[in-house]
Amino acid sequence: MTQIKRIITGTIEENCYIIYQEKKALIVDPGDEFVSIKKELDELKVTPVAILLTHTHYDHIGALEEVRKTYSVPVYVSDLEQAWLANPVLNLSIHTGHPFTAEPAEYEFELFKTYGIEGFKFKVVPTPGHSPGGVSFIFDDFVVSGDALFKGSVGRTDLTGSDSEALLKGIKEQLFTLSDDMLVYPGHGESTTIGDEKRTNPFF
Repeated sequence: MTQIKRIITGTIEENCYIIYQEKKALIVDPGDEFVSIKKELDELKVTPVAILLTHTHYDHIGALEEVRKTYSVPVYVSDLEQAWLANPVLNLSIHTGHPFTAEPAEYEFELFKTYGIEGFKFKVVPTPGHSPGGVSFIFDDFVVSGDALFKGSVGRTDLTGSDSEALLKGIKEQLFTLSDDMLVYPGHGESTTIGDEKRTNPFF
């Protein structure tokens, strides 16, 4: 059975997720605090097999290189944001006082493809708007939505490459078409369900 663990990282409390089963794990958005991520992996007794990025803003990639190098695992990212990893202006780290870059991702996602990685199965769908290459990962009974859909809110659209119309369209077409009881794990804040957001999210 696939399980998911949230780790809150960094000054703006980004959600990094460990998705795990049978002693293996996927790391989604290792934003900061590698020590905390490693501690959780050790406690769960799981080994990472890949890193998945919903998008490449600094608060989601701050511990990327430490995770990649420590565990020798590949990184997957949208082709639209591959170059952002190496650009402190685009990944917004220029504004933090500690600009940084990351090495290129080993793989670029194919949209709408169902991936099978070391026994993990998930579908990648486009949910741009917060950033151009934003994606969400749909597993059997939950979706990781990055900074697209939050509990009671949606991602900011006042940043470089943001598009509010694209954001709402992507959420409606790719996420709100999922079952109402599907759990949503966002890039910040608490989890929710598709049904709750369709009924109560003020942006819709």
